[in-house]
Order: sequence, then structure tokens, then C-alpha cells
Amino acid sequence: MLGKIFSYILLAASLLFSFAPAKKIGDFDLSADIGTPKLPGISEYDKDTKTYTLKGAGYNIWFERDEFQFLYKEMDGDFTFTADFEFEGKGADPHRKVGWMIRESLYDNASHISAVLHGDGLTVMQWRVNKGEKMRDPEDEIFSKEKNIQTIQLQRKGKEYTMKVAQKGTPLKLVGSQTMENLPDKIIAGLFICSHNPEVLETAKVTNVSLIQN
Repeated sequence: MLGKIFSYILLAASLLFSFAPAKKIGDFDLSADIGTPKLPGISEYDKDTKTYTLKGAGYNIWFERDEFQFLYKEMDGDFTFTADFEFEGKGADPHRKVGWMIRESLYDNASHISAVLHGDGLTVMQWRVNKGEKMRDPEDEIFSKEKNIQTIQLQRKGKEYTMKVAQKGTPLKLVGSQTMENLPDKIIAGLFICSHNPEVLETAKVTNVSLIQN
């Protein structure tokens, strides 16, 4: 009898634990490695400095699947995301990436659009039109004319996504817009980092984060 009672107590405790709310990370709900990169990543938030630290690996965000560390929350409706991004160190690959990402799901081949800063200064909006399709160069990207970017903004109005960027202390400038018919109203949105090298973990700091529901 005591054994049964103990079993029920354990079951009740496990159910309570499973339904306990996840601890938020700043303005975001959860973090996860997408596409099972070889090296596990992590996302952290310092509430005193209001700074996010993203560490992640991953072969790339391209072709028909992605690998990266993602700090995210569910969103619907129109919104404007703005933040300042800075890599730590010189980096192992010039195409390491950090920025904003909007995805239809957490599957590694999901349709998505992202506003990306590369380690070599290349700044671009890029997307995968349909789930499982290969991303195309140059059809699925718009390049910024600006270099040495600090601030990246990604805005959604209906099905249209618009990217703006700025160098430190300068006004935002338009990079371009893209209509994404396959992205649903309720999406998964947040910050990401990808090392562009499966054997390397890269780090970036993200500050002045603003999530505005329009």
C-alpha cells in the first residue's frame, strides 16, 4: 500500500514539473539548437546590463536545412524588432552569422526569413520560400550596401518583411522587403547565431533589444 502511495506522489510531482512554466530568457521564452549541430549552444541574459549572450555552432543556415542556436518566442500580428549586434573575437569563419530570424517551425528545413550580420561585415536579408527547398543565391537574398553594421531591424506588416540597418550612431537605412506568403500568422521569432563551422562555437553580444507589437 505504501508503495502505491509513493508511486502516486512521484507521478503527481512529475506532472507538476512537466507543466511548470519555462524560465524566460529576457524578453524571450525558450532557446534551442536547431538542426542538432555538433556542438551545443546556449543563450543567456544579464538583467543588470540588459545584454543577451548567444553561443552557437552549426554548419550553416542555407541549402535545404539549417543548424544554429535560437533564442525565440511565439508571435502573431505585425511587429518591429530592433537590436545591436556584436561578435566576440576574430572568429574562425568569415561567414559566421548573427541576427533576427522568423520561422514557421523549429524543424531544420522550415520556411524562414532572417536579417543577418556576417563576421566579415556582410549584411543581408535571406529566406527559404518553402519548407525543405534549397535557398538560392541570389534569388533568396537582398544585400545591404552598408558595412560595419551595428543595428539591425526586422519588421513585419502582414506578409511583408522589411529589413533596415545602421552603423553605430547613424539613422536606419532600408535594405529591402520580401513577401513571405508561406509564413503563417503565428510564427516563431527571435535571435540566432551560427558559426558556419561544425567544429567551432562562436559568441555574440546583443544589446538594446526592442520587441514592439504593432
